[in-house]
Amino acid sequence: MRVLICEDSVLLREGLVRLLEDAGHEVVAALADASDLDDTVTETAPDLCILDVRLPPTRTDEGIRAALRLRAADAELPILVLSQYVEERYAADLIAGRGGALGYLLKDRVADVAEFLQTVEQIAGGSTVFDPEVVAQLLSRRTQDDRMQRLTDRESTVLALIAEGKSNQAIAQTLYITEGSVEKHITSVFQKLDLEQDESGNRRVLAALAHIAHSGDSPQAGENR
Repeated sequence: MRVLICEDSVLLREGLVRLLEDAGHEVVAALADASDLDDTVTETAPDLCILDVRLPPTRTDEGIRAALRLRAADAELPILVLSQYVEERYAADLIAGRGGALGYLLKDRVADVAEFLQTVEQIAGGSTVFDPEVVAQLLSRRTQDDRMQRLTDRESTVLALIAEGKSNQAIAQTLYITEGSVEKHITSVFQKLDLEQDESGNRRVLAALAHIAHSGDSPQAGENR
């Protein structure tokens, strides 16, 4: 796997390079800021970009805004945001926007190297992975509770299965109903959760995150469309 890193902390940046290379991956670039990020991504064509949120010169939101630019240029580029902070405004835009695999992990909560490497590979392979604390900050429990009360018992069950990463076919088999019925339930869930239609499948991810925030479960890597 070809990985690009954009991280201003030299110790963390070099540590990530060593960690990924020791695991057999190729680090095509390791940048200290986002000034040359877009051009470097075009030149190196990485399979995954790992970005910090706060980068020079202001160290506020350069990294996550760069992630939005990269997504605008290539909607299918897998991105892992690795940061000490949840930048709520742009993080929500990144999740809601059109795009493929996405991860958002908090540095302080990455405690196991093997698990981190597995997560990196999952995201590069097409999964969506969020730290539970990121979910908690992006989706307030009160708002989600209000929306969840709109769902019928069957819709809540379907949503829980979506959050487990199950496909429509798998949900139909689990509940002994037709795929057409599953699609109707999912459409109703989207409407009741106020999730607007798009072509990227991110409504499914957002619905799963809403369920996670409401139930307190940990997010799982899985299908995002």
